[in-house]
Amino acid sequence: MDLLTNEAEEIIEQQQMITALKSRIQAILKNYRPVMNGQIYLTGEDVCRLLHISKRTLQQYRDDNILPFIQIGGKIIYKETDIMSVLEQNYISHKTH
Repeated sequence: MDLLTNEAEEIIEQQQMITALKSRIQAILKNYRPVMNGQIYLTGEDVCRLLHISKRTLQQYRDDNILPFIQIGGKIIYKETDIMSVLEQNYISHKTH
């Protein structure tokens, strides 16, 4: 029976594979959005990143009824389709004649 140490090629390869898998899983989890009834729901942080706005601006959009949201207890989430719909409704085309 051979003794495997941290310097053994097999161990090094397995450690590299584990590190690569860990990175891939973290990337998947970072971009994962749960689907409920065919709808994707976003957190406030997701919406801020998507729209390039601050948390305060997002709060103002909620206060002004610009963006629809769901509040359950202290948690606020947004339907992705609602966000896209608001963007489409407010699209202004600058066509030149």
